Amino acid sequence: MKIAVIGQSLFGQEVYCHLREEGHEVVGVFTVPDKDGKADPLGLKADEDGVPVFKFPRWRARGQALPNVVAAYQALGAELNVLPFCSQLIPTEIISAPRHGSIIYHPSLLPRHRGASAINWTLIHGDKKGGFTIFWADDGLDTGDLLLQKECEIFPDDTVSTLYSRFLFPEGIKGMVQAVKLIAEGRAPRLPQPEDGATYEGIQKKETAQINWEQPAEAIHNWIRGNDKVPGAWTEACGQKLTFFGSTLSTEGLVPEGETLPIPGAHRPGVVTEAGLILFGNDDRMLLVKNIQLEDGKMIPASQFFRGADSTGLELTEEDLVMAEAVRGAWKRILPNVLEVEDSTDFFKSGAASVDVVRLVEEVKELCDGLELENEDIYMATTFGDFIQLLVRKMRGDNTESKCVIDHVEKTVNKLTLRMPHQLFIGGAFVDAEGAKTYETINPTDGSVICQVSLAQVSDVDQAVAAAKDAFEHGLWGKISARDRGRLLYRLADLMEKHQEELATIEALDAGAVYTLALKTHVGMSVQTFRYFAGWCDKIQGATIPINQARPHRNLTMTRKEPIGVCGIVIPWNYPLMMLSWKTAACLAAGNTVVIKPAQVTPLTALKLAELTLKAGIPKGVINILPGSGSVVGQRLSDHPDVRKIAFTGSTEVGKHIMKSCAVSNVKKVSLELGGKSPLIIFADCDLRKAVQMGMSSVFFNKGENCIAAGRLFVEDSIHDQFVQRVVEEVGKMKIGSPLNRDTTHGPQNHEAHLRKLVEYCQRGVKEGATLVCGGNQVPRPGFFFEPTVFTDVEDHMFIAQQESFGPVMIISRFANGDVDAVLSRANATEFGLASGVFTRDISKALYVSDKLEAGTVFVNTYNKTDVAAPFGGFKQSGFGKDLGEAALNEYLRVKTVTFEY
Repeated sequence: MKIAVIGQSLFGQEVYCHLREEGHEVVGVFTVPDKDGKADPLGLKADEDGVPVFKFPRWRARGQALPNVVAAYQALGAELNVLPFCSQLIPTEIISAPRHGSIIYHPSLLPRHRGASAINWTLIHGDKKGGFTIFWADDGLDTGDLLLQKECEIFPDDTVSTLYSRFLFPEGIKGMVQAVKLIAEGRAPRLPQPEDGATYEGIQKKETAQINWEQPAEAIHNWIRGNDKVPGAWTEACGQKLTFFGSTLSTEGLVPEGETLPIPGAHRPGVVTEAGLILFGNDDRMLLVKNIQLEDGKMIPASQFFRGADSTGLELTEEDLVMAEAVRGAWKRILPNVLEVEDSTDFFKSGAASVDVVRLVEEVKELCDGLELENEDIYMATTFGDFIQLLVRKMRGDNTESKCVIDHVEKTVNKLTLRMPHQLFIGGAFVDAEGAKTYETINPTDGSVICQVSLAQVSDVDQAVAAAKDAFEHGLWGKISARDRGRLLYRLADLMEKHQEELATIEALDAGAVYTLALKTHVGMSVQTFRYFAGWCDKIQGATIPINQARPHRNLTMTRKEPIGVCGIVIPWNYPLMMLSWKTAACLAAGNTVVIKPAQVTPLTALKLAELTLKAGIPKGVINILPGSGSVVGQRLSDHPDVRKIAFTGSTEVGKHIMKSCAVSNVKKVSLELGGKSPLIIFADCDLRKAVQMGMSSVFFNKGENCIAAGRLFVEDSIHDQFVQRVVEEVGKMKIGSPLNRDTTHGPQNHEAHLRKLVEYCQRGVKEGATLVCGGNQVPRPGFFFEPTVFTDVEDHMFIAQQESFGPVMIISRFANGDVDAVLSRANATEFGLASGVFTRDISKALYVSDKLEAGTVFVNTYNKTDVAAPFGGFKQSGFGKDLGEAALNEYLRVKTVTFEY
């Protein structure tokens, strides 16, 4: 098809290029005249390709189309006009001339936000959904018939730039190409725009962007982010016009302590803190602004508003000076009207536009060995001298937000593009293992290889421990306040929540977790855990203790709770991210640094979390992650003399070995969450419907791969048969399938070796005489699927009555009516004591049974009800020590007693 492209900017250039790649003939390009001697990117690219380019300053005069413009256009013989980000008013004679008419891109979901500042108003209004429309142009203002629309979620801290870069730009280009394809195939719809819900807002300009303080905090936040970066929301304060950028409502844990900033008209004065400028709405809620632009155009971190300019500059080496001259050449190319680039030359005052920011970022990457800048960096250092200082600091690693190069594995899964790190994470960098050794991590849904993951060796453990020790003893982590430590953990939790769909999809891909469960539990509880312990950071306190006085002197004795140092954390494969979070959040809140060994078969969410810690600004070396085998990585952590604590979740056998190694090496502190065979006692006076429902959950939750799963159900004789019948009926309703399907209730087992053990476990149960009511076999399909299984007539001496299956196997035993003490004796006749449960309507019986059960957790008329504030851990050979709750902090603290005499 012959197409005329009428538009501008990088967006127009990309649409133009993609249309040509699709085989369409672009007969002419109409774009804006050169500005300050610089051609628009669309025109530049068309010139390179030899396509006729027209740069009419206007298309009409006194309401009439200019004849020479119309003639130039008609000579091209276009069959369709494509208008990507067209800012000029195109006459009707041009719009309706081609046989297919004209289509135009608009960055909102029409009829909402008609007008030129649609993205701004989408954010200003606090819309939860945004997107773009491609419509048939007419003589109205964005009122033509609809051809195609695509929508996206608006995140709470989205700005015009992030929304544009994340969705409107990449998906908009695809949408324009798709629309042209539909037209070419004769399948393009023409849907009249409804007037219901139509809005039109005027173009945002600097003079109209002043902040109205008589609004709630959320409305002020929306106004600031809706005007970020152009034209910029501003207010009068301190005798000048201040423009605010980088607004967020994520202020959990922030305390408005600092120097006040009076703002005329504001409900309360602002407060300049280490985190930025805290502002208040008329509802007394807070928002945080990260950057402020002064009236002279200089952008500064809001936290530095009262500090003045930093006059200390780095002394440049000869190598730095060579780099500076190369970058000066880039500035000259971008700013052709500037005769000489001096240290005082301001990038934006010299004519640079937002598109030039992108170009400068790319130029620096080429000139400075791949150094990656954010657009924000250029706004923060607008003069050439300041910009060079910024580059030198980043290249020397002085900037805490310097970027880490990550070799991602990309996969399109669950309508998402997953970007998964796969190397070791040591000292804030992703690196290969010694000898570049790797192994395959497997998708349990079909047995396919997801990717190659670096396999840590002993030397890698030593490097990670050294990095953690240095970060603990000499790094920023030990110097910042407890409150700032909490702020970083809150930020990490926010990022985990922002990436929750990606994390949950990785859990489904790598661990076989049902996606909907992974969203709620694997990821959801992980986010809650980091937030919970972030709140504890500045509440870890010692005590003053009265002691006998040393007369005639007096004494003061106090205790301090201190971090232990470098901690090793070894996590299992059933809840890869959640188990990591349970231990790591408490460990970090206490002020320690950590080396984490994820389970070898499920490393990918741990490595994705490592990437998020970089974005959160957690200092290098505080968190290190080493995928690998327990016999190498776990053993070396247990043996290492610089590791002061090991936290382990896994089998009792391995836990005993770790405990022995920790004792022999340096008497490390140890906490162990080990195996279980949790009893669930169901009395005849229970709510049977609920008992069946929760009994199912107690066994089949997370495919039975659950440390507190009910390993044996004791059902009172009078309801036994009815209970079994209902359970079998419910098992028949369970949907076995891909964990990514929204209606799946039972996904694949975690890995093949575990599947084989489950088959053997059930075979042994049948051989010993238990009745296999249903299940017991591998599902005949690709992947590691195992049938939900129910055994009855299980006697106490049987293997399946004593040993944990760690899978979807329900073990049911009878007990005589009314014989409470006998069933308690049977329930406690195990060396495990992680969890337990009882169902009864009799409160006295419930209290008596909960007192007698020998387990760290007792559930009464519920099951699996864990919470981040409730301590979790076992008795007997299920281990010792606690995860979650205040008690978990004590696992990562040491108590020091200090006595003064005066």
